[in-house]
Amino acid sequence: MRRLKVLIVDDHRLMLDAIRASLERDEDMDVVGEADSGEKVIPLVAQTGPDVVLLDVRMPGMDGLTVLERLRERYPSVTVVMLSGIDDPALVRAALERGAAAFVLKHVDPRDLASALRQAVRGAMFCLLDAGLPVRQNALEQVGLSKRELSILEALQSGGSNQEIAQRLFLAEQTVKFHLTNIYRKLGVSTRTEAVHHAYANGLVERPLSYVA
Repeated sequence: MRRLKVLIVDDHRLMLDAIRASLERDEDMDVVGEADSGEKVIPLVAQTGPDVVLLDVRMPGMDGLTVLERLRERYPSVTVVMLSGIDDPALVRAALERGAAAFVLKHVDPRDLASALRQAVRGAMFCLLDAGLPVRQNALEQVGLSKRELSILEALQSGGSNQEIAQRLFLAEQTVKFHLTNIYRKLGVSTRTEAVHHAYANGLVERPLSYVA
């Protein structure tokens, strides 16, 4: 198996050292760089070419969500896993909506961290929260949605047109249409409304507070 190149970002030196020590115990992990502020991330990604960035959410100056958005714009092929000490559903949703592949709490068992990064790079979108379990991973694996397909499925909740979804996700409109065809096939539905209802019913996307079944 090819070694996974990881860039870790946290404003606390102790956390950087702890993450590096944890990942380097795994022979498939290669920590190629560290950044202690959001401003350093983009230049360091250009220098080191990581497969995945493990990115702290709360940092002084440029926060993790802003860094995430810039990474998605400039390096869309790089997987981003958010790391936080705050178990806030709104924060989790904000990170996933902006393109994070996973959201991991800092008190996760260190033995699970390397596995979480590997799963994120393979395309599984999930959150490792208090229970330490991937919240949506099983449902997503059963359906077989790719990371891109899931982002489009989530975008359907807004009711926007294919063109609006394409602009929001920095895709061509034809690409959105192509993925929608695959989504409908995998979910066994034929309309946007059916796709969204199916996603809510099966835990593929987070149900909004205003949603009534």
